[in-house]
Amino acid sequence: MILKYRVSLPGIKGFARVYEVKDTASLYSLHKQMRADMDFPQDQVVLFKAFGPDGEVAARYSVFQDFGFGTIDHVTAGDCHKRGEDKFIYFYDTTNVKSVIVTFDGEGEERNNVLYPLLVETKGPNPIEFENGYVAFEDLPDDKKKDPDDEDFDEDFDDEADVEDDDDDTEELYDEDDDE
Repeated sequence: MILKYRVSLPGIKGFARVYEVKDTASLYSLHKQMRADMDFPQDQVVLFKAFGPDGEVAARYSVFQDFGFGTIDHVTAGDCHKRGEDKFIYFYDTTNVKSVIVTFDGEGEERNNVLYPLLVETKGPNPIEFENGYVAFEDLPDDKKKDPDDEDFDEDFDDEADVEDDDDDTEELYDEDDDE
């Protein structure tokens, strides 16, 4: 069976990733794929905090530490799904408490000749870009959004161009007759 998981950032509409994962795949294989696709640091201990159907924390899965539910290399996506653990907070950098939300998004059809976990949908840059100040268009406040098809869109750029063109004190650095 193929399980689909949506990766998101809390409060940010401009970021999403969707993965298809075999139900027999370990959380470790999903971790490795997400780490590679989203440029997460490789030198960090990771943690999957699983939530049950009631929204309460049901389990914690880590690489080295067994918190009573198994380590991520022994727990499969299918095991978690059967227990109703369909939402995770995946801490990709536990030292700095950086995480993404991983949510079950339905079942998919198995594809021939592909390796799973498989990234099937991408929206926005990697999470590190949001930390560096990137703001997706859909996350801008309404008063900051400008539609290129709007009549006022060009006027906003014309106002900026007028300010830049006011510099008449420039000196010509070449003489047009130098070619002769």
